[in-house]
Amino acid sequence: MRLISMEGKSAVAPNWDWDWDTGEGVSHIDDPAEVDAAFERGEWPLGSAVIGLAFNCSLEEALPRILRATQLPDIAQRGFAFTAAGAAARLNGRLTPELYEALRAEGHGGLAEYAIDDTLAFVPFRRLPPWLKWRKLWTGVRDKLESWWLRSGETVEEAWQALRRRS
Repeated sequence: MRLISMEGKSAVAPNWDWDWDTGEGVSHIDDPAEVDAAFERGEWPLGSAVIGLAFNCSLEEALPRILRATQLPDIAQRGFAFTAAGAAARLNGRLTPELYEALRAEGHGGLAEYAIDDTLAFVPFRRLPPWLKWRKLWTGVRDKLESWWLRSGETVEEAWQALRRRS
């Protein structure tokens, strides 16, 4: 942390330096050109870096780097890339067709599970591609059926207890 002065008041500002060797601070990166250079050098914490881009850059600036990071060989860093996609959905209320396709390719049961859930929660229904609209409808129906099933079990249990009290 470093001290900065604003109109006679001091405040603590975070140190936005990052270390590609340890991965420290790369999730705060805000320079797409720096991430491009890191891709060229073959740095390992690129998934973490694209999270920073998702938070600090426009979707258009972050998109190509997020997509590239979803193809990383390191499974943990690839998972972080999908986390960046979910963050982009939360912040922008939309994704691009390329990013939707990357989510679809990975699937809901894979690394993209939480990114897909974030997309369903934060992107308006009208902006979703057809496969995600279907998923949203299916999960809504499934959740409603599950709630009915659970409530019916409670009702049966209550009826059973009432019968036991009578005898």
